[in-house]
Amino acid sequence: MTQAALLQVSAGADSQTAWPVVTLAESQVILTAPGAMFEMEPWVRDGLTVRAWKNGPKTLMELFLAACAFGERTFLVNGDERVSFDAFGRAAIAFAHHLIGAGVKPGDRVALSMRNLPEWPVVFYGAALAGAVATPLNAWWSANELAYGLKDSGAKVGVFDADRYERVLGRLADCGLEHVLVCRRPEAHELGYATDLEQLIGAPGAWAALPTMAPPLVMVRPEDDATLFYTSGTTGDPKGVAACHRAVTTPVLATLYSQARSFVRRGEPVPEADPTVQKAYVVAIPFFHVTGCFSLLNIAMATGTKLVLMRRFEPEACMALIEQERATSIGGVPTIPWQLLEHPARSRYDLSSLESVTYGGAPAAPELVRRMDEAWPTAQSGTGWGMTETCATFTHHYGEDYARRPDSCGPATPVGDMKVVDEGGNALPPGGVGELWVYGPHVARGYWNKPKATVKTFQDGWLKTGDLARIDAEGFCYIVDRIKDVIIRGGENIYSVEVEDVLYTHPAIMDAALVPIAHRTLGEEAGAVVTLKPGESADEAELQAYVRARLAGFKTPVRILFRHEPLPRNANGKILKPELKRLFEAAPDNA
Repeated sequence: MTQAALLQVSAGADSQTAWPVVTLAESQVILTAPGAMFEMEPWVRDGLTVRAWKNGPKTLMELFLAACAFGERTFLVNGDERVSFDAFGRAAIAFAHHLIGAGVKPGDRVALSMRNLPEWPVVFYGAALAGAVATPLNAWWSANELAYGLKDSGAKVGVFDADRYERVLGRLADCGLEHVLVCRRPEAHELGYATDLEQLIGAPGAWAALPTMAPPLVMVRPEDDATLFYTSGTTGDPKGVAACHRAVTTPVLATLYSQARSFVRRGEPVPEADPTVQKAYVVAIPFFHVTGCFSLLNIAMATGTKLVLMRRFEPEACMALIEQERATSIGGVPTIPWQLLEHPARSRYDLSSLESVTYGGAPAAPELVRRMDEAWPTAQSGTGWGMTETCATFTHHYGEDYARRPDSCGPATPVGDMKVVDEGGNALPPGGVGELWVYGPHVARGYWNKPKATVKTFQDGWLKTGDLARIDAEGFCYIVDRIKDVIIRGGENIYSVEVEDVLYTHPAIMDAALVPIAHRTLGEEAGAVVTLKPGESADEAELQAYVRARLAGFKTPVRILFRHEPLPRNANGKILKPELKRLFEAAPDNA
C-alpha cells in the first residue's frame, strides 16, 4: 500500500470504528519503501548480515555534527544554567582535543561517573570524538562497585562529579587510571591528583565563548566499539556490554519509526516536523543507563530537542518544570507517571503541553495506560522492551496499539528480528511461551573481557535474553516472566545473588534469599527471607544497614522476614522462591 493509497483508505474510514486502517506489515511497507526516510539496507558486521537503517546516523560523530547544526537553540537546562547546542559542541570538541593531548588513542576507555549534568554529554561525546570508548558507570554504585568498573574496563581516563570523586577517591590508586578529572568540586574538597574539568573547558555558562575548533581528525568506522555500559549479571559481577557506533545510533531512527507507525496505523500521513517549534523533554532518568543515553540523549541530539534536567525526580518539581519549560514529553520508568497522576497538586499545574508520556524498564500495570489516557487525552502514551545488550528499547508500543494491548511491550522495529524458542533453541509458533531471542544491528557484540559469558548469551548474532515471552500472530511481544533471577525496581536491576552473597557474609545469617515484592508504582522492590544461625541474633534494621554499607542503596531489601527453619528447597537444592514470595503476600506491609 502506497502513501497515496493509504490516504484514500483513510478518507473513507470512520476513525471511531476502522482502526487500525493498515496492518503492521502494511505500515512497514509504506515507511520503509525505497526513498523513504526509514529505508533499510543490508550491513555486514562481524561476518553477520543484518538489516540497518540506510538514512540514519552510522556513528556518534555523525550524530554530533547533526546536533551542532541546531546552533543557538537551547539544548540543556540545569536549574539556572542554559546551554545551547553550539555551546555544547564547542565544549565537547575542546574536551576531545584535551583527551588526545593526554595520550588517549582510539579504542581507549574513558570512564565517566556523574549525575545528570550538562558535563555528562560533553564528556560522553568528547570521548567519542577522540575515538575512545565512552564508558559510563552507574552513579548510584558504591565505591567498591565503581572501582570494579574502572578496573574491569581498563579505563585510561576517569571523569567524575564531586560526589562520585569523593566516594571512590580512596580506591583510585588501585584502578590504573592515567588521568583523573573532576567537575563541580567545592573548594573545601581536596583535589588530590585530579584535574578540575573547569580548568580545561570552563563552566557551562562559559562554553559559548570557547574558541571555534574543528573536531579531531580521527577515523571511526560504524563497526568500531563506541560504548561500554555495565549491566549486572546473575553471578553478581557487573558485565561490560560492548557496542559499536552503528548499534548505539540505531535507536534514533527506530524510535522515530515507531512514532511514525502510529500515524500510519490510524490512516494518517506522518506529519513533518516544524523547524520553528522545539520539543522539550523533562529528564528524570539517568544518562548512565542505555535508555537515558540512546533513547533520550541521542534522539534529542538528532531532533534538536531541549532536555530539562532534574537532579532527582520529585513529582511537584517535575510538574513545575513541565509548565515552566512547556515540556512536550516526560518518561522513564512507570514510577514517574504514577506519581504524577496521583499527586494532589496536579490540578494546580498546566500540563497541557505534554504530547507523549513514555516509560519502560520495569513491569507496569495495564491500568496505567488507561489512567494516563484519562488524565492526558492529547498525549500519546508508550512503552517498550529492551536491555543494555540491545542498546535500549528493541520493541516500541505507542498510542492505540498500547491502549488495546496494555500487557504487551509492542512489536520489533523493521531492523530487528524476534523469536521465541524452546529449551532446545527451536522456534515456537505464535502464542508459544519460551525464551525470547533477538537479532539486529542494535544487538551488542558481546561482553567485555568475558568470552564465556559472551558464548553463553550470544549465538550467531542472536541474543538470548533470559526472558520468557510469547509473540502473537501479528508480531506483538508479551513478556511472561524472567528466567534470570532479577528484580527490577523502578528501572534499576537488582540481581538476587549479589545481595544474597552480601547477606551470607553477615555472621548471624545461615540462609538467605531475595525475592520481588510487588509495588504499584516501582513495579517491584526487593524483599529478603533469612534464617539465623542458632544462638545468633539480628533484626531487620541491622541487616538493611549491613547491605546498604556494601551495595548501592536501591539494592537494600525494603523488608526482611525471619524463619526459624532452613529455607525450602527442591531436590536439586535450589531455593523455592515462589513459596517465599507468598510469605510477603500473606503478610503485606501497608506502610
